[in-house]
Amino acid sequence: MAVCLLMGTPVATAKKPEVWLEVTSPHFRVVSNGNEKEARKVADQFERIRSAFKKALPDLRVDPNAPIIVLAAKDEKSFANLEPSSWQQKGQLQRTGLFLRGPEKNYVLLHVNAEGENPYQVVYHEYTHLLVNEGVQVLPLWLDEGLAEFYGNTEIESKDVLLGRPSADHILLLRENKLLPLSTLFAVDHSSPYYNEEHKGSIFYAESWALTHYLLLSAPQEGKNPLLDFFKLLGQNVGAESAATQSFGDLNQLQDNLDKYIHESSYKYVVLKGSTEVDEANFKVRELSPSESEAVRGDFLAYNDRYTDARTFLQDALHEDPKNAQAAESLGFLEFRQDHPAEAKKWFTQAVNLNSQSYLAHYYFAVMSMQESAAGPDSAQIESSLRAAIKINPNFAPAYDALESFYAIHGQRLDEARMLGLRAISLEPGNVRYRLNVANVFLRMEQPENAAKVAKLALSMAKTIEESSAAHMVLDSAQKYQEYLDSVKKQEAEIAAAQQQSNLPTNSDQEGTPANPNAGNGKEGDATPPLLRHRDVDVAQTGGTVDSGNHPPPARGQRTARDGTITSVKCSPPTLMDLSLETPSGTLQLHSMNYFSVIYSALNYTPTQELHPCRQIQGMKARISFYEIKGQPYSGEMIAVQLRK
Repeated sequence: MAVCLLMGTPVATAKKPEVWLEVTSPHFRVVSNGNEKEARKVADQFERIRSAFKKALPDLRVDPNAPIIVLAAKDEKSFANLEPSSWQQKGQLQRTGLFLRGPEKNYVLLHVNAEGENPYQVVYHEYTHLLVNEGVQVLPLWLDEGLAEFYGNTEIESKDVLLGRPSADHILLLRENKLLPLSTLFAVDHSSPYYNEEHKGSIFYAESWALTHYLLLSAPQEGKNPLLDFFKLLGQNVGAESAATQSFGDLNQLQDNLDKYIHESSYKYVVLKGSTEVDEANFKVRELSPSESEAVRGDFLAYNDRYTDARTFLQDALHEDPKNAQAAESLGFLEFRQDHPAEAKKWFTQAVNLNSQSYLAHYYFAVMSMQESAAGPDSAQIESSLRAAIKINPNFAPAYDALESFYAIHGQRLDEARMLGLRAISLEPGNVRYRLNVANVFLRMEQPENAAKVAKLALSMAKTIEESSAAHMVLDSAQKYQEYLDSVKKQEAEIAAAQQQSNLPTNSDQEGTPANPNAGNGKEGDATPPLLRHRDVDVAQTGGTVDSGNHPPPARGQRTARDGTITSVKCSPPTLMDLSLETPSGTLQLHSMNYFSVIYSALNYTPTQELHPCRQIQGMKARISFYEIKGQPYSGEMIAVQLRK
C-alpha cells in the first residue's frame, strides 16, 4: 500500500541548471550554452577571421585593448533572453547578432544556429564592427555596416580565404525593390527607421553592402581608389557629405552605376591564398558553475541596459557563491549605470576585497570616490587605486583618463596629466571625451591654442549631439581665452610703444602707473591713460573685486569640494568670474581670475546642448572644487565646476 501511495504521488524535483561552457582561445573568450563542439567552432571561427584580417589588412590592429567576450546562444529562446528589449517589439528587424563596444570589455552576442546561406556570417560581421570601430575615428553608418556585411560574407576554406563573396540575399532584395537615394543612405543614423524597422532596415543593410562592394572591388580605376580617398578625407576632418562628393564624384552618376552593378551577372571577390593559422590545441574548455554563468550573463545584460534582468542574475550568482568577485563588480557597474553612487561604491569595495587584481573594481572604486570628493580625505586612495588599475591592465584607457582628470581637478602634475590623456587617446583613438579632457588640461596649463586644436579635432569626430555640444563648449572657451591673451599682448605692445615714444621708463624699471609725459616740462595737455596690464582690474568693472598686477595673489589654502546649487554667476572683463554656491552649510562666494582655465564638466549626465558658464549654469546643481582663500571677499578660488542633474 505504501509503495502504491509513493508511486501515485508527484515528487518535486529541483530544476537542473542549464550548463554553460567556456572556451578560451588565444584571443577570445566564448561562453555558450551549446555543446562543446559548437562552442569550439565559434572560437575557431573568430580565430580564423582574425588571422584572415591580419593577412588581408596588415595595418589594422586586430587585437583591441579591451577583452572580447562572445556569448553564443544555442537557440532562439536563449538569444531572446539576452538581446536588447527594443528588438522584441513587433515589427523590428530580426537580427542574429549584436556587438557592444565598451572601454572595459567588448561583448558579442550571436545565435549560433541561425539560418542563412553563411552560418558564420554574423560572427564575421560583428568582429568587423569591433575592429573597424577600434581603428577608425569617424565612419558613417552606411559604411560601418557596409564593411561589416562585406567581410561578413567571407568563406574560410582549407587552403584559401574568400573575402567579400557576393550576398545572394542582398542582391535579390535590391533587384526586387527600388534603391534608396544615396543622399538618404548617407543620412541614416542609429535612430533612423532605415536602421531599425524590418523592411527599411533590410534595404539599408543590402544597399550599404552593395555600395561598399562596388567601391572596393569595381570602382577603382587607373590606380585610384575612391573608398581609400574617402577614408583619407574623413581623417582630415572633412565632412562626410563633402568627402563623398570629392571621392566618388557626381552622386547621381554613382547612383546609376550602383543600379547597373546590382543587375550584373557576376561579381568579383578577393581570394587570400594560404590557410588561416589556428591551433585548437591551445583552446581551453571548462564548464562554468551556475554562479559563474549567471555573473557573465548578468554583466552582459547590465551593459545591454536590461537592468532588472541583470540584477536578478547577479543576485542569484552571489546567492550561489558569496565570494563571486565578478558578480560584485558587475552589481557595482549596474548601480553606477543607474546613478546610485553609494550602492555602487559598496559593491566595488567588496569586489576589490574579494579580488585585489580586479582592475575594473579598482577603477570604479576610484571613480565613485572622485564623484564623492576628488579633493577629500580619500584623495591618496583614489590616486593609488587608479595607479593599481593601470598596473594590472596597462592597456585600460579609462584609468589613464580618470587619473588625468584627477590631476587636472587638483591643478597639479599637469604635464603628467597631459601625457596620461595622450596615452588614453592612443589606446582608444575614437573616444571624443578623452580628447576633450586633454583640451581641458591644456586650458589648465594656459595653452588655449593647443586646447583649441584638440577641441576642433574632437568636434570633427563627434557622433552624437551630446559629444558635439561638449566639444563646442570646450572650443568656445579655448577661442575666447586665446582672444583674451591676444588682446593682452596687443595692449602690452601698445604700452611699450607709448613708453618708448614718450621716453618713459619701462615696467621693468618702474612699477605702477606711467608718469604723465607732459608733467614737469611746463606744457599743458592730457596724457594718454595707461592701458590695463594683464592683471590690472578696475574696481568699477568687477563690482569690488581687485587683483592688481602690483600685488601678489592671495595665498591658497587646502583644496576642497562642495555640493550645492549655483545661485548667481557674474562674469566681468576681461576673464573674471564670481559665483555663489548655496550649500547645506551656507553660501560660498567663489572666484576665478580666469574662468577659461576652470574645468567645466557634467558629473552624472551629458548636456544636450552647448552651455555657456557665464550665462547658463545659474540655478543648476553642481560640485565645485576650489582652493580655500583667506583674507579676501570670496571663500575660494575655483578649480573645476561639475554640473549635476
